[in-house]
Amino acid sequence: MSSAGLAGAGSDAQEMAEWCEALQSLVSHAGADRARQILDAVTSIARAPDIGWQPTYGTPYVNTVPVEQQPAFPGDLTIEERLVSLMRWNALAMVVRANKAYGELGGHVASYASAADLFEVGFNHFFRGPGHASGGDLVFYQPHSAPGVYARAFMDGRFTESDLEHYRQEISASRNGAQGLSSYPHPWLMPDFWQFPTGSMGIGPISSIYQARFMRYIQHRGLQDTSARKVWGIFGDGEMDEPESMSALSLAAREGLDNLVWVVNCNLQRLDGPVRGNARIIDELEASFSGAGWNVIKLVWGSDWDGLFARDREGALVRAFAQTMDGQLQTFAAKDGSYNRAHFFGQNDSLARLVEGLTDDQIDRLKRGGHDLVKIYAAYHAAVQHSGRPTVILAQTKKGYGMGSAGQGKMTTHQQKKLTRDDLLAFRDHFQLPLSDEETESLSFCRPAADSPEMRYLHKRREALGGPMPSRQTSAAAVSIPKLESYGKFAVEAGGKEMSTTMAFVRMMSSLMKDKQLGPRVVPIVADEARTFGMANLFKQFGIYSSVGQRYEPEDIGSILSYREALDGQILEEGISEAGAISSWVAAATSYSTHGLNMLPFYIYYSMFGFQRIGDLIWAAADQRARGFLLGATAGKTTLGGEGLQHQDGHSHLLASTVPNCRAYDPAFAGELAIIVDHGMREMLEEQKDVFYYVTVMNENYAQPTLPDGAAEGIIKGLYRYAQTSAGGAKAAVRLVGSGTILMEVIAAAELLAEDWNISSEIWSATSFTELAREARAIERWNRLHPQDVQRVSHVARHFTPEVPVIAATDYVRAVPQLIASYIEASFVVLGTDGFGRSDTRPMLRGFFEVDRKHIVVAALSSLAQRGEIDPQVCADAIVLYGIDPQATASWDC
Repeated sequence: MSSAGLAGAGSDAQEMAEWCEALQSLVSHAGADRARQILDAVTSIARAPDIGWQPTYGTPYVNTVPVEQQPAFPGDLTIEERLVSLMRWNALAMVVRANKAYGELGGHVASYASAADLFEVGFNHFFRGPGHASGGDLVFYQPHSAPGVYARAFMDGRFTESDLEHYRQEISASRNGAQGLSSYPHPWLMPDFWQFPTGSMGIGPISSIYQARFMRYIQHRGLQDTSARKVWGIFGDGEMDEPESMSALSLAAREGLDNLVWVVNCNLQRLDGPVRGNARIIDELEASFSGAGWNVIKLVWGSDWDGLFARDREGALVRAFAQTMDGQLQTFAAKDGSYNRAHFFGQNDSLARLVEGLTDDQIDRLKRGGHDLVKIYAAYHAAVQHSGRPTVILAQTKKGYGMGSAGQGKMTTHQQKKLTRDDLLAFRDHFQLPLSDEETESLSFCRPAADSPEMRYLHKRREALGGPMPSRQTSAAAVSIPKLESYGKFAVEAGGKEMSTTMAFVRMMSSLMKDKQLGPRVVPIVADEARTFGMANLFKQFGIYSSVGQRYEPEDIGSILSYREALDGQILEEGISEAGAISSWVAAATSYSTHGLNMLPFYIYYSMFGFQRIGDLIWAAADQRARGFLLGATAGKTTLGGEGLQHQDGHSHLLASTVPNCRAYDPAFAGELAIIVDHGMREMLEEQKDVFYYVTVMNENYAQPTLPDGAAEGIIKGLYRYAQTSAGGAKAAVRLVGSGTILMEVIAAAELLAEDWNISSEIWSATSFTELAREARAIERWNRLHPQDVQRVSHVARHFTPEVPVIAATDYVRAVPQLIASYIEASFVVLGTDGFGRSDTRPMLRGFFEVDRKHIVVAALSSLAQRGEIDPQVCADAIVLYGIDPQATASWDC
C-alpha cells in the first residue's frame, strides 16, 4: 500500500507521508522483525501518561496471511473442488428431499453452503482421526452444517442412500433398516458417530475450550501424552452472540492453549438478518479475540482478489472496505456482477479502474476467503504452526453460497428448505455437477464409482489422517473400584457421630484420591467454593492444577491448609464460573470416549447454581453420555438458612428428574451417601454404563446413624424402612417418609405422634423419588403391554400398601415426591417447600414452609381423620397445641 494511501489529506499530509515512507523503507531494508522492534520502542514512549496514546483495535479488512507467505497447496485442487461440490449437492438434496416429502422436518441448507470449503480443507488436510499417530483431534462441528458432515460420511461409504433418505427421521429409519440421521450432532442418538453435541448455540465454543484445557491437564498429570493433538471448532458468527461462546476466551489465552483452533464462519447472517448490519462482525470479533489474547487470522478475500490488491497502488480497496458495513456486504453477496460493478467498484474512479478488464461474470465469481481452498489451507496451516496462544480464524463467506437467487445472501436464506426446478438446475450448473436434468430435478444423490479418481483421493487423504471423522470411540479400559470399607466405613458405621453429609463426602473423596488405582482418575472440581465445602485440606495434599505451576509465595504458605498451585495439581479450581466448571466436568466425564481414559469427576457446587443456572450444559452432558458425579451442596430450601431467595434450592431434583440418564439422590445420612457413591462408581467405571449421578449434600451437622442391616438395596432403589416407632395401645398407624435433612424432622414427628397422640409410625427414608418413579413407570408400562402375564409390582407399591396412609416431607417442592403418587394406592399427603426462599434460621424456615415436625404431625393426624380412623377434633387439638396459625398465607403465595 502506498504512503499516500496511509497519509490522508490536510496541511500535514507531506509530513505524514514522510513518516509512513520511513517505516516502509525500514521494512524493505531491515525486515518486518526489525520494524516491530522499533515500533515497540516507540509505542512505550507514546503510552506514557503525558502523551496517553492508545492503539486503534483492528487491522485492515484484508487477509492476515499475505500472498508471499502462503504455503504451496499440497493437494489436488481440481479433485478437491469437485468433491466439495458433490458434498454441497448431497447435503442440499438430503434436506430438500426430506422437506419435499414431509414439510415439517426442517433442516438447514444455507449454513453448510457457506461452510463447505472450510469443512473440506479440514477433512482433507488437518482433522486427524483416531488412528493417527498423534492420537487424533477433537472437532466441534457447526450444528446447522450437520447435513454436510452426513454428506461426507456418505462419500466415505459410512452411510447409504437409504440413511440419507432418513435424515431427521430416526424412528421410521429403524423400522426400515436404515440409520436415522439426527438433526444436529447428538452422541446419544448416534453414539458411534458424533462426539460432541453442539446444537444449542454457545455450548460447542465453551466446551471446546475446556476440552483443550483438559488435554493439558491429563498431560501435565502424566496420565496421557496429548501434546500433538488439536481441538478444532467450526462455529458461526451469529453464535458468537451467545454469552457462553465468548465467556472463556481469556482462560484459553491465559492457559496458552495453542492446541485450540477456532474457525468462525463469518457469513454475516443470523437466522433473521445480518449479524452486524451497521458494523463489521469480523472487526468486532478481531478486537474481542485479540483483546483476550488470542492469535487472530483474518481470512477475508479469495485468490481472485490478489491481482486487484496488487494493482491497487492507491489503497482504494482497503479504504472502500473500511467504509462498507456488513449489511451492504450481504447485499453484494445476493446481487450479481453487474450490480457489484456499479455499486461497489463504481464508488470512485480508482475502484472502477481495477475491474475494467473483468466481465460481470468474473466479478460475480470473485470469491470470499472462506470459499477459496488455497486461502483456507494457508490460514489453517498458519494456525497449526502458531505456538503459545489459541488461534481463531475469522473466515468471510456467503450464506447460501451457490444457491443463486434461491438463497445466496438473502434475508430468508436460513429458512430455505425447498428449491424450484430452475433453482436446482442453476445450482448444478454453478458447481458443474455430473447430473442430468432428470437426476437434478429428482434430487438424486451423487457418489462417484469406488475406483474413480475422486473416491480414491478422498479415501487416501482420510487414511493418511487416521481414518474417518467424526468417529466416537468407547474403548477405555474399566477401572477397579476399592471396597467400600476402605473409604466409607466411617459413614455406614457412624454410630451417632455428628457430621454433615458434605463433610462425609469430602472425607470419602479424599480417601478415594489416595487409592493407587482409582486415585489418579479422580478429578475434584469446584467453582471457587472449596473452603465453603470443607475442601481446603485438599489444597496442599493434591494441589490445584495450574498450567504454569506456582510462581508466587502464597500468603498462607506456613499453614497446613495452604493454597498450593502445581503443574500436576489434581483439583480444578475454576473460579466464579459455573459454566466453566461444568464444562471441565463434561471434559473429564467424557474422557473415556475422547481419550480412551476413564476418569471420575466430582463437581461440587451450590445446588441452586446447577440445573437451574447451567441446565443447558447439563443436558448437553447427558447427550454426550457423560459419566461422573454432580454434587449439589448446601442443598434444599431450608438448610442454607441465611442466604435467602437466590441461593435456596427447592427444585433441582425436579429438574434432574427430566434428564433420562441422570440418577438423582437426596440422601439424609452419610451411610446412604457412601452406598450411593460406591454403586455409582461401579456402574460408571466397572460396568461402564452411560449414566451420571446428581447427589445433594447438606451443610447441617447432626448425628449420623449406623445403617440398618440390608438397607443398601433399598437405598439404591430409592426407599427403605429406616425405623419404626410403636405406641402402646396405638389408635392408628402411619407411614412417614422423608428425604435429605428433613428426614430428621420426620423422625422427630414420629416421636411426637407416639408421645402426644398414641399413633405408631413407620419411618422411611426416600433416597430418590426419581428412581422410585423411574422403576414404577417402567413396570406400569410393562404391565400395560403384557396384559396376559403375571403383573409386576414396583418397589414403592410393594411397600406403600393401601391400608396405611403415607405422609412425605422433603426440602423440595411438592412435585418431587408427587412423582410417585400415581403408582401407589395408599392415601398420600405431601409436604414441600413451594415458593420463594427466605433468610432465617432453619427452624423458622421449616415452620414457614410447613415441613417441620409439627406440621408433619398435623398432616398425619389429618390423613387419619379423613380416613375415619381418629376424631377430627384430635387434629384440631394438635393445631392449637403446636401453635400453628391456620390463617397463615401459604408459602407459595407470599
